[in-house]
Amino acid sequence: MATATATAAAADTDAESPVDAGPTPEQALISALQRRGKCTPGDLARARKLTEDSGDPLRLMLVRLGLVSERDMAAASAEVLGLELIAAEQYPDEPIAEEQLSLRFLKDARIMPLSETEQEITLAVADPLDDFIPKVVNMATCKHVNMQVGLPTEIQAALERVYEQPADDETEAEIQAELGNFSEEDIEHLRDLASEAPVIRLVNQILQRAVEMRASDVHIEPFADQLKVRYRVDGILKEGESPPVSSTAAVISRIKIMAKLNIAERRLPQDGRIPQRIQGKELDLRVSTVPTMFGESVVMRLLDKESVSFDFDALGFDGPPRDRLIKVLEQPYGIFLVTGPTGSGKSTTLYTALSRLNTEENKILTVEDPVEYQVAGINQIPVKSAIGMTFAGALRAIVRQDPDIIMVGEMRDLETARIAVQSALTGHVVLSTLHTNDAASGVTRLLDMGVEDYLLTSTINGILAQRLVRRLCPHCRQPYQPLPELAAKIRDAGLMPDPGAEPPLQLYRAVGCKQCNHSGYRGRLVIAEVLLMSDRIRQAVLGHATAGEIHRIAVEEGMATMYRDGLRKAVDGRTTIEEVIRVAEDR
Repeated sequence: MATATATAAAADTDAESPVDAGPTPEQALISALQRRGKCTPGDLARARKLTEDSGDPLRLMLVRLGLVSERDMAAASAEVLGLELIAAEQYPDEPIAEEQLSLRFLKDARIMPLSETEQEITLAVADPLDDFIPKVVNMATCKHVNMQVGLPTEIQAALERVYEQPADDETEAEIQAELGNFSEEDIEHLRDLASEAPVIRLVNQILQRAVEMRASDVHIEPFADQLKVRYRVDGILKEGESPPVSSTAAVISRIKIMAKLNIAERRLPQDGRIPQRIQGKELDLRVSTVPTMFGESVVMRLLDKESVSFDFDALGFDGPPRDRLIKVLEQPYGIFLVTGPTGSGKSTTLYTALSRLNTEENKILTVEDPVEYQVAGINQIPVKSAIGMTFAGALRAIVRQDPDIIMVGEMRDLETARIAVQSALTGHVVLSTLHTNDAASGVTRLLDMGVEDYLLTSTINGILAQRLVRRLCPHCRQPYQPLPELAAKIRDAGLMPDPGAEPPLQLYRAVGCKQCNHSGYRGRLVIAEVLLMSDRIRQAVLGHATAGEIHRIAVEEGMATMYRDGLRKAVDGRTTIEEVIRVAEDR
């Protein structure tokens, strides 16, 4: 079957394959990638040159160089060989054929046993074109081998989860035995303990759980009789299993060593970073420590470089807010501000805007504290306040670098705001963030800082305010008819037909299933409002109108509020009305 499928898939045939012999499976795979538009002739030429030097298969070189994604290669392999592509949730929770197939072999071969019967065994294979794998497994198990295609990173994550996870009670016992009685003032002893296997495994286990739960932050908080670990999942904190309280100093020291922080300094806050590969994912962990009554509280923010999507549609921007946002970004100069509280996705929105503006004609410079994501083609400058490299200082320097677009991580003070305004007046596009509750408050916040009103009206193009709401799990969401009072409110907002219309209004509630870890939600999306600087709003700003008055004018001129945008997404079945009410105010 695989041969027939491979021959059919290669009907468009690779120009270099012999006519009489027919295409090889790898040539059929390359042809499938080219038909799908996933591989260009230039990519092939580059990979072939390196393949000649290394001797590795061309298909593996394409993925290794990042020219073809793992998912695209797996999908093409499944198509060519007529095999099934396995999803991450289809991997088993218990080891299979553990006695016949060692973990080392499974990792080296990049395979994961999925199921077995008396006669056959089914494997998820990262490279199904490697005919050595079924032969070896057949010899080891004396069973017929069925192959299915899996992503290499998902296979590795499943192997780590199923085969390597230590038992909690075993880890706790080992830690207790290793720690014994020691003084926390003995820094060298503490350093040695933090490097022992049980503590390393415990910290790795905390990080693995964070990845499995799709957590954005991990909070490790010491108390008198407990070391509490909490995970922020889709914006909501959830408590995990607590390590033994006696391990507090060792666990926190281990994290500080990984982040290259000073483990002897416990009186002052410290910040660091940990580049880490966990379950096949390349993560960047931002670490923050602060001293508390019972030790240092540690928060680790997990930034997944591979899964982040700098795409407005994927973030949840659509409808009127998206149209207004694109209109602002098309302006040749001026300031665009993104406002919202900490953790509302402001930086991701700015990166997405920069990715859209990142063309050959534009030189883009950013000043950030810290640099969260590295974007090709953009010059990113980290703030280092300890040596005087502040937002304002860096901004003064980069204006002389002939940029077209400048991104300032945050307008924290009057000096930074004034330099940003001057940059906009001299023909630059400036993007930045502010901490305010809504779009209209962004103007009044800058006025309170001391920026002159006539400068604001001359430079600000638009202000976006946003929040993140949890996205309903599509597998288990449940429709229901809302109460008449709620239906009337949605109808007044123009988001539903008149009473009696068909079909009637339908909202959805969260239920919970295995796909969403029984929370009813999976992921988050943006609800937003975009204020455009019109002549009426300029007059209001010059008259030092309140934020409420500016908001009222913006709504009269067609601005859809965050609350209304949230209602629209609740009606569409993407979130719940409870989520919208939790994060946005009805104004």
